[in-house]
Amino acid sequence: MKKFIISMMLIASGSVFSQVSVGVPSQGNNRWTFGGGIGVGFGSNSSFSLQASPRVGYRITDDLEGGAAGSITWQTSDYHSSTMFGVGPFANYYFARSFFLSANFQHYFINYKDKFYDYKDSREENALYLGGGYMQRIGNNSFLQLGLMYNVLWKERSSVFSSGLVPNIGFVVGL
Repeated sequence: MKKFIISMMLIASGSVFSQVSVGVPSQGNNRWTFGGGIGVGFGSNSSFSLQASPRVGYRITDDLEGGAAGSITWQTSDYHSSTMFGVGPFANYYFARSFFLSANFQHYFINYKDKFYDYKDSREENALYLGGGYMQRIGNNSFLQLGLMYNVLWKERSSVFSSGLVPNIGFVVGL
């Protein structure tokens, strides 16, 4: 049960943090940024997952962005199913046009059902991800992001996540 949820949470968390916009001046006075991601996963025992992670931000300065991010993940297999919702604020600081520091707080609502033992569990968990990474421009207003985040609230024995460390790779289109 826990291993399944953990692997899916890592996928969801990585997707949430892989969607950011770069703090470069945009056309006109539009300081709003939008992003998000979707994910699909397949695994053993007819495992299937869907994930979406929308976000909206506002460039406070050319280098500082703040906003809100959310995530929803649904997983099912022959033996269990789960749903996870996450929501919270984020802040990104961009420097040297290619690097960023990031903080993202997420409050997760997790519902789990074990189909074999007819067991249900609902819980909530907080995560504060701190980290940073590298941004590479790949088009007019598109970027590739490579980063690493760490959940400083992670506790080995009580967290649904298997690790506090979350690597991320993503493509970004900034507005």
